[in-house]
Amino acid sequence: MKNIFLIRHCKAEGQEPAARLTSEGAEQSHQLAERLRGMGIDLVVTSPYQRAIESIRPLCDMLGLAYTVDRRLEERVLSSKNLDNWMELLKETYVDLDIVYEGGESSKEAMQRGMEVINEAINGPYHNIAVVTYGALMSLILKHFDDSVGFEEWLNLSNPDIYLIRVENRKYEIERFWE
Repeated sequence: MKNIFLIRHCKAEGQEPAARLTSEGAEQSHQLAERLRGMGIDLVVTSPYQRAIESIRPLCDMLGLAYTVDRRLEERVLSSKNLDNWMELLKETYVDLDIVYEGGESSKEAMQRGMEVINEAINGPYHNIAVVTYGALMSLILKHFDDSVGFEEWLNLSNPDIYLIRVENRKYEIERFWE
């Protein structure tokens, strides 16, 4: 059996790659570590963005584990342009996974790169894997397993958030693991 803890980063000061955690986010990172302490985590894979690394560092320190950085876990880019109606456009991408806006990637493309990481974890030697990413990519990975996941579910994610994906004999169970 494999347990994949899909983690959304803690509260941050912004969306850019170098954005750090807020003071509340730093506190949340320690709560996250406490929540995952006894789960037997034996591999941590994280986005290279600062807020993701800062979110998981307390757990790594607690467990004496190094983390692996994987660029495929970076946040999904909706568009390279500033769009006034970006929420409406984002909502459309959960209905039509092939929509691509200028300079962005489709939901399908983002989902595929996120699932590459998940599938490597499933097929690898580790049993309890923490995967740290962002809300949009997290929701698209969850959508891969459950097509009913969409814009509303993305909207209802918290910072941080954790979903546990249990994999046994090619069967999947998903449950929210964060209160």
